[in-house]
Amino acid sequence: MAAPDPRFGATQRPGRTGVRPAPDGPPPPPRKRHFDWRAALAPGLVSSASIIVVFGGLYWLITSAEQWPRIKAQFFNIDHMIAAAPRVAQGFLTNLQVWLIALVCIGVWALVLAVVRSLRGPVFAPLRLIVVVYIDVFRGLPALLLVILFGFGIPALNIPGLPNSGLFWGGVAMVLCYSAYVAEIYRSGIDAVHEGQRAAARSLGLSEWDTLIYAILPQALRNVLPALMNIVVALQKDVALLSVIGVRDAVREAQIYTATTFNYSSLIVAALLFLLATIPMARLADWVNRRDRARRLQVSE
Repeated sequence: MAAPDPRFGATQRPGRTGVRPAPDGPPPPPRKRHFDWRAALAPGLVSSASIIVVFGGLYWLITSAEQWPRIKAQFFNIDHMIAAAPRVAQGFLTNLQVWLIALVCIGVWALVLAVVRSLRGPVFAPLRLIVVVYIDVFRGLPALLLVILFGFGIPALNIPGLPNSGLFWGGVAMVLCYSAYVAEIYRSGIDAVHEGQRAAARSLGLSEWDTLIYAILPQALRNVLPALMNIVVALQKDVALLSVIGVRDAVREAQIYTATTFNYSSLIVAALLFLLATIPMARLADWVNRRDRARRLQVSE
């Protein structure tokens, strides 16, 4: 090899010319990049324009229909909406009460089902079989069918000591139906916990029950929280199914108003109330999903 050329501070190889000299000082700082307003505003302007075009086209398509004035008078009559609002809002309070009570019952009962199904050992085989049959049956039946069967069938038996309220048995039907879904969500979270966590807890002398309560369930519940938020939103809407058995909730009150006035604007009021309740919960579910995704990325790093 050739010796370094002292004039350039680099190795001069035979047969090559134009060797770049080594820099005498530190490299110059990078040039400052100016903020490009056009590049920043272009995506927002394109999105806004596309939204205006799409929704503007839909508005024009609907309002230009021949029967739009009649539809507007039947479904979007402001006077009828104001007149029906108090009765529909009173019924919506019933929806919220049933939703909150059913939510607590579903969370507790589904957790019991998931824990029983996750128990190991041959002695728990009969209990696991009962839970599997329960989940298969109530997850396979439509919620509306369960509401009708429980809301009309059990009160008709007139069993002493049991309530005859359709509201009570309709709520029971919702709890039984949704607990089958939530139990499977819980179980998926339990199965997602690494087997090493269970082995570590058992090595510390914890029993099978203590391992499940103190080591497995806290991690499992944290893993399935985003999925549970979606169940919360779905349950809030499906509570309206109780109107088919005569429960005077928001939908039933809107139907009663429609039957007396032959105007459907009260149904729009009920729809708006449900949207006011479900949209914030949907955004909360999105926030929980984003937070859970960020947490998982930090853990993986």
